Amino acid sequence: MSFSESTLPLLSNTICLLQRYIAHLGCRAQIHFELEGCNRLKNSQHKLNFDTINQHLQQMNIDGEIISEYWQNQWEYVSLFNGQSPLKEAQNLHQILNHLPQWFKAFYSQHGLVDTLIQPVVWSGDKGKLVLGSTQIFSDDSRAVHIPNAIQLNVSILDDNGNNLIANKGVGEYLQYCFLRTSLECCLLYLPDNAAFERLTLKTRYGLAQELCSPIDISGGHQGSIALYQKLGKHNQQMGAEPLLYDHHNQVLSVQQNWQKTARIEHRLGAASLDYNPYLNVIYALLNVIDTLESYKKNQHLSPPELAARALPRSLMSDAIEPNSPGAVELFKAGSWFSQRLNLLGSKAIDLKFNKSLDCPLRLGDKIKQIVLDNYQTKIHLHSVSNTAHKK
Repeated sequence: MSFSESTLPLLSNTICLLQRYIAHLGCRAQIHFELEGCNRLKNSQHKLNFDTINQHLQQMNIDGEIISEYWQNQWEYVSLFNGQSPLKEAQNLHQILNHLPQWFKAFYSQHGLVDTLIQPVVWSGDKGKLVLGSTQIFSDDSRAVHIPNAIQLNVSILDDNGNNLIANKGVGEYLQYCFLRTSLECCLLYLPDNAAFERLTLKTRYGLAQELCSPIDISGGHQGSIALYQKLGKHNQQMGAEPLLYDHHNQVLSVQQNWQKTARIEHRLGAASLDYNPYLNVIYALLNVIDTLESYKKNQHLSPPELAARALPRSLMSDAIEPNSPGAVELFKAGSWFSQRLNLLGSKAIDLKFNKSLDCPLRLGDKIKQIVLDNYQTKIHLHSVSNTAHKK
């Protein structure tokens, strides 16, 4: 369900308010998005050159670029590190979701482009099966591969001196804990349609566990769906490698590990969807940053509890067959963290005069929560009627 453009001023002002509060705490949040999608071409073996589209993104003042991804004709929009604010990052992705398919069509129709897909699953998007035990070599089995596409949200926190607090002992772990704690209640924000839940079942339903590495549950560590990257990345690679010496062929002779610079949380559960709202997801991320910073200001030796992996809901809404397994809408409606934290921070902002010129209403969290639920109101009504009929 796409959100009305009329809600954007309120959501933008809310992000500004949260940015001001984080600055009041002596810090700055850095947020970067990564979005996966696919193109369909007349000749499936053809490869597009993304130079033209990237030049256009630069002209449009969008801090990101398109690069090739793993699967055939799969691409990824990656955010650039241009020092943009979280609000600017939300605006960038909003433009990409709204206009990228049209931009691709304008620039590449003559090169055989048929369509550009921004959706959680591209069915039969590629063919092939990996040789058992390999991550690169394909066998002669040419069965269809259904490609999962993600929207990933990356978060780091800088102090007034530009130091990355995620590298500090306890801070990265605590931010990860906050995301682990809140991701179930707020899964509607990053899994906004039914197809998003089909993406979560691809590996098991179609026997693609070896071919696909997209996450299926809420889990931590440095390889889970909410990953903390410090010294090691998702594939156990060393993080933050910076070349020190080159030979006369410009080959790297030695590197230093500056992992402190690249330390971050990667929230990898989001589904690529035109219904994904970047503003809401930035608000969600900043609330977790604020929870972390307020705890850090009280106690700089944070030691968060461990949380076991948890299953995500199976669908947008619960069904009559399994009424005790609530869907994403019911979980968000029943939850209180998102709205209460926004209510409290809205009140603090008024007391600290951060609300000046932003026109954020009282009980800000209740207002935004209702906007989200109203967006699904027709689906909720039809779902309720369907379940009632099923019980009869």
